[in-house]
Amino acid sequence: MTTARDIMHAGATCVQENETLDAAALRMKELDVGALPICGPDDRLHGIITDRDIVLKCVARGKDPRTMTAGQLEQGKPVTIDAGADADQVLETMQEHRIRRLPVTDDHRLVGMISEGDLARCLPDEKVGHLVEVICAG
Repeated sequence: MTTARDIMHAGATCVQENETLDAAALRMKELDVGALPICGPDDRLHGIITDRDIVLKCVARGKDPRTMTAGQLEQGKPVTIDAGADADQVLETMQEHRIRRLPVTDDHRLVGMISEGDLARCLPDEKVGHLVEVICAG
C-alpha cells in the first residue's frame, strides 16, 4: 500500500508567521517551490502561503510585501493528511477540498508536502488526471 509518506516531498521548509512576504517569496525562489507552509512559534502548521497569495492578496492590493507578514495571510485551519494515510485517501482529500498541495503530518507535526507533481511521479496517470480535472472544474 502506498502511503502519504511514500508520496510526499519530505522536509518541507516553513515560513514563520512573523516573516515578511518578501522573505517568503525569496525562500520560494531559492527552493523552486510555489508554496510554503506557515508555522507558528510552536513549529506547528498554521497555514500555507502561495506565490499567488502574495501577488493577489498583497501586491495587487497595493500593500507592501516588505512589511506584510505571512501570518496576515493565514486563512482558517489548513487541510492536512496523516503520513500513514493511503494514496486513495490523499486523492480524496485533495479532490474534496480542490487543493493542489497537501501538508503531511505525523503526530501533529509537519513532515512533508504532497503536490500534483509528487502524485504524478508515484501514482497511475488516470488517477492523477482525474484529480486535475476535479481541481480545474471548480
